[in-house]
Amino acid sequence: MKILGISAFYHDSAAAILDDGVIVAAAQEERFTRKKHDPGFPANAVKFCLQYAGTKISDLDAIVFYDKPLLKFERLLETYYAFAPQGLSSFLTAIPVWLKEKMFLKRLLHEELSKIESYDSKKLKLLFPEHHLSHAGSAFYSSSFNDAAILTIDGVGEWATASICQGTGKDIRILKELRFPHSIGLLYSAFTYFLGFKVNSGEYKLMGLAPYGVAGSDEVKKYVEIIKSQIIDIKPDGSIWLNQEYFQYATGLKMIKESLWEKVFGFKCRKPEDELEQHHCNLGLAIQEITEEVVIKMASEAKRLTNSENLCLAGGVALNCVANGKLLNTKIFKNLFIQPAAGDAGGALGAAQVAYHIYFGKERVACSGLDAMMGSYLGPEYTDLDVTLMSRKYNAKATHYSNFSELSKVTAKKISEGNVVGWMQGRMEFGPRALGGRSILGDPRNPEMQKKLNVKIKYRESFRPFAPSVLAEDCSTYFEHAENSPYMLLVQPVKKEIRKSLPQHYDSLSLKEKLYHLRSDLPSITHIDFSARIQTVHASTNPRYYELIQEFKKLTGYGVVVNTSFNVRGEPIICTPEDAYRCFMRTEMDTLVLGNYIFEKTEQPEWQEKDNWKEEFTLD
Repeated sequence: MKILGISAFYHDSAAAILDDGVIVAAAQEERFTRKKHDPGFPANAVKFCLQYAGTKISDLDAIVFYDKPLLKFERLLETYYAFAPQGLSSFLTAIPVWLKEKMFLKRLLHEELSKIESYDSKKLKLLFPEHHLSHAGSAFYSSSFNDAAILTIDGVGEWATASICQGTGKDIRILKELRFPHSIGLLYSAFTYFLGFKVNSGEYKLMGLAPYGVAGSDEVKKYVEIIKSQIIDIKPDGSIWLNQEYFQYATGLKMIKESLWEKVFGFKCRKPEDELEQHHCNLGLAIQEITEEVVIKMASEAKRLTNSENLCLAGGVALNCVANGKLLNTKIFKNLFIQPAAGDAGGALGAAQVAYHIYFGKERVACSGLDAMMGSYLGPEYTDLDVTLMSRKYNAKATHYSNFSELSKVTAKKISEGNVVGWMQGRMEFGPRALGGRSILGDPRNPEMQKKLNVKIKYRESFRPFAPSVLAEDCSTYFEHAENSPYMLLVQPVKKEIRKSLPQHYDSLSLKEKLYHLRSDLPSITHIDFSARIQTVHASTNPRYYELIQEFKKLTGYGVVVNTSFNVRGEPIICTPEDAYRCFMRTEMDTLVLGNYIFEKTEQPEWQEKDNWKEEFTLD
């Protein structure tokens, strides 16, 4: 039985395909179109999934869309009616789009699918599970658990903004929902906007900024009190009530009423180009602390309702790896699984899984390995011939290694010498994180590596941290974490044994002075608060990446490297060898490793293309 799942028309469109319940392939459309968070119909991702599964549209048992558009339309109408006469301009903008496109989604899907190949639309089964059920399915069915509590948290689906479910075998039962307009995801996005970052893409920047706030300071406490007394009411079960006087997302074209926020917090809404000041950092920390409190209370309620030892997480808020780490440390649940494609892209996978297990009633088969995601390496892969053809196109110079062990030794030595290495191996990752398939690598011992990667390679804000990829068996050597974290979705402290002491006046230093203070033996992956966003690397899911880090350990004594996504600011993660070479040549990257080839920047012909990527890719 083959089932294709699709998510589209909001952001992060994607496709995924199952064969008898096994995940065969999954990819986001942005990787093919090179448009970050591409919301359009995922035609390229669908073509890839069909090709990889060796099937045609006419042979599919079902195509499953990740939410119910008519329920969303119902929410839209009821919301405008409830808030009338507010929101007229937003209503006049939104309704024509709905009437033209989204109300007739079946027709639109058939039109788009027929562009890929011809088929009999009357014989094709189209299914539409609810948004949060798709999220829940992506987490539970991808986990190794036979029973689990399932917590999904995001901005909004149809009506739900969070849900608690119970998964048992092949079944998922919805126990509790939080409904629009009350949403911790939308609240976090509102602060993302107020602090000068882009909604639906800049939330992770806010998470990275928060540790620059001074924990326990009077200003952070003041902001927490303002938020709790005027904007949000947090209930004991984690449900929330948001004071809509402060927001415009329900009926307007903006997230917030800026004048009210400026009045209550005492400073202007920050523009993206404005300098970051301490009050921005402190407010970021305040909303991060409140988000963690809500997530932990929701998880406690999920425990109370299910009494399970296992918890599965999905939805955009599940990408808040700081909150995930805090939740893990509470020990509310014995085991935790977080869907690596926790946002809307993962809804495509979850929709297909829900159809397979709930609609068709198929039993689950126990997965081998850590989980059913196969390390999240579910995208396209390319051969040495593809690399050769790309090299001919650009007259690129490379050295071929017939022995991968030799290539990994050479690459490890280059990293240890301070070089920045672009690394493309095997299948592309599904989800927002690069996990050693499409990564840029560096030496975590190098105190200049964070600055070099941010300023000369990624061309982004200097405060943003980088993650460590660590051999799974060595994780507890460097971090206060003894469990697996294969998807870079848990933040935990760096071990005290490798930390450096801080000066007494540290809290009074500027953001940049704090940033470049030497904090540990691994300064390039140690964040400002001595934390790290950990990826454990396993030989079973990525043997080549594992071998590279082993070789680095032999040279340096450290089984850990810096890992960041292979792209520049505002660009999607690279997909093809050509994407990789273009990114390599347009940045100050030193070395590029594509499959069994190594390219040195000093050996390449002069780059002839106009470097207009800063116009091509906007600040994300």
